[in-house]
Amino acid sequence: MASIYSSPNPVTVVCTLKPDGTTNLATVSWWTYLSYNPEMIAYAMAKTSYSGEMVRQNKKVVLTIPGGEIAKEVLGCGSITGRNTDKINKFNIKMQTLENSDIKVPLHSRVAIVCELKEFVEVGDHYLYICNVKEVYGNKNEEALFAFNGYSQIKTTND
Repeated sequence: MASIYSSPNPVTVVCTLKPDGTTNLATVSWWTYLSYNPEMIAYAMAKTSYSGEMVRQNKKVVLTIPGGEIAKEVLGCGSITGRNTDKINKFNIKMQTLENSDIKVPLHSRVAIVCELKEFVEVGDHYLYICNVKEVYGNKNEEALFAFNGYSQIKTTND
């Protein structure tokens, strides 16, 4: 598996708005910058993903690079669906609001990238979500998480 040899890989939490106005969190392991002018990013999610369904429906998403303090919780968010589970309560994740966004993000986030869905493309068993970047928020005091050993471990580079 190439992901074992390419470790570490950045970990991202995709934050989406659920129909009841609450936030759903999903851990993904692949995203990239596409363009700086205009600012665009892309990320991939399984076709069956509830968060993907919410992005396609709402056209809004916030990608966060989580901080080291919530590594265990981020791993948990990647192991269950938010369709029937409130992951924020289940994993006791403290959340914060962002200016100009109705989607909340984990308090311990190094970066939050507020986006609008431009389009999505089928890529095998995943969809590739192509997004326009609207706002970027950063906190240099948070240490970013990375995936190691084919995504079986999530930790900072200093762990």
